[in-house]
Amino acid sequence: MQPLRLAIALSLSLLVAPQLSFAKENRCGWIQNPTPGNYWLDDSEGMWVLMTQGSDEEPLGMENFPDISTGDYVASNGNYGYTCGCIQAETERNADPQDSAAGRITAIYGVKLLPLKKCLADGSLPKPE
Repeated sequence: MQPLRLAIALSLSLLVAPQLSFAKENRCGWIQNPTPGNYWLDDSEGMWVLMTQGSDEEPLGMENFPDISTGDYVASNGNYGYTCGCIQAETERNADPQDSAAGRITAIYGVKLLPLKKCLADGSLPKPE
């Protein structure tokens, strides 16, 4: 009888646990670095956080993230700003409806910087900050 109770309890706990989704995907949109230590990507689904200043959380592969100012780039705060690009990444979707972010990027496998006109022509993207 004990194994059956354990199986039922485990099944119920999985039903009420927050639903998180992990997947390797290609996300394209505005890559933003407005201030030191803050990086995110805005795409048609929302904001995907890479890093926030003061946080110890950094996605796997962030050390290989390119200098976004080397391509087609808009400086909006001294040496900081935004560009257009695609990030091949592993993501974690946000399960908290109160959080404005669509999720987090937990691992980076590749980054391709694109001309600004590519994102400007995409009507599904929000305007960069």
